[in-house]
Amino acid sequence: MVSQNSTLLTHRLSRGAALAAGYAALGLTLLITFEVIARKLFSFSLQGVDEIGGYVLAIGVSFSFAYALLHRAHTRVDVLMMRLPASLQAPLNGLAMLLLSGFSLFMLWRAIETLHETLEFGSLASTPLQTPLWIPQGLWVIGLAVFAMLTTLMALRALSLLATGRLARVNQEFGPRGAQDELEEAQHDYADGMTGVAQGGHHS
Repeated sequence: MVSQNSTLLTHRLSRGAALAAGYAALGLTLLITFEVIARKLFSFSLQGVDEIGGYVLAIGVSFSFAYALLHRAHTRVDVLMMRLPASLQAPLNGLAMLLLSGFSLFMLWRAIETLHETLEFGSLASTPLQTPLWIPQGLWVIGLAVFAMLTTLMALRALSLLATGRLARVNQEFGPRGAQDELEEAQHDYADGMTGVAQGGHHS
């Protein structure tokens, strides 16, 4: 049985990773803005902004995988799935989660192998910054590790629900998002926003 504490920890890690990715993207935006202004007005360049942008993109994506999974935001082709009876949808949703878990573990394994080779040879980027590649690759591995942890826990959860015959629960937690799911999320976000406004007005 999946531990509730481990699940909660992974959820918190995924949220923290997504926030870190968001702030990194914001920082990159500011850096690019400064680079454009400096080049235009002062004929000055920081050098390496494009390289940093590549690192931020790769790391930010890996940091966001887990958060997207929690919100079922990954793209799924559900044209045929939605036409099947719920009793068939459940094992397919469980299989999809199991396959995703296997793929995430494979990505993590290959990323760790890449990082190991980088550390072994002390590899540097062939760029003006000569960045030690273990730094971006290490952060990349951390993001993939959080994703792999979450997919493994969710796969175990799906298998547990299938084994106990809770098919409706499997479809609810692991099935593709429908219009009703998006409506409920929008209503929830709206309610949270109104609560925040009300609290802000009360404190002021």
